[in-house]
Amino acid sequence: MNPILRTPESLDWITLLIFGSLIFVIIAKSLYYVRFLNFMVLPFNNKYIFMYNKKERLVHRFHVLFTIFQVINTALFLFFVNKHLLASGAGDSPYLFPLVLIGIFLFLLIKTVLQLANGSIFGSQSTISEIIFKKTSYLNYGGILFFMANLLLAYVTISPTVVIFITIFLFLGINIIGWVLVLKNYQNFIANYFFYFILYLCTLEIAPLVIIGSLLK
Repeated sequence: MNPILRTPESLDWITLLIFGSLIFVIIAKSLYYVRFLNFMVLPFNNKYIFMYNKKERLVHRFHVLFTIFQVINTALFLFFVNKHLLASGAGDSPYLFPLVLIGIFLFLLIKTVLQLANGSIFGSQSTISEIIFKKTSYLNYGGILFFMANLLLAYVTISPTVVIFITIFLFLGINIIGWVLVLKNYQNFIANYFFYFILYLCTLEIAPLVIIGSLLK
């Protein structure tokens, strides 16, 4: 029997990313323990939204730390999606993950700036800021799902397709809950700015998803 040489894929950089991102959660938990506990039950209890939807909500250190955690794990999850589902051949490129990471960061940054600018134009900056905080809170919670999925995809021998689709399903479910609550809580505001809301929905919510879907294809 001849020995077979196997060259396992290096997980060094993935390990550094996964556990490096966890540092942001540990810092957030250490500095804001009560807030962390409320955040962890966000999909089941929106107490977190009502307690912390205050001044400087978007630039609060807890929110920023979880946003960084979410961006890193979202980029890594998309890297795994490309590797296991799309099979585009770009998965071996050393530039793929940095490009995805930078793309997600710029996308969220530009989108937030445009939303705040629109709110300023229509004289509703405070309300728009509240809506952004609520949506990004649910988005940041999705980072926890991506983190757990990344652990499974990197270290556990299990069908990656199953892990990816279950994660996407749960992520969409959590963010749909967030959207429903936003629509419910701001229905009077939406009614007063219905044309603006439709324009916002098409340009800043639907259009980016269509563009991303086209790029993935």
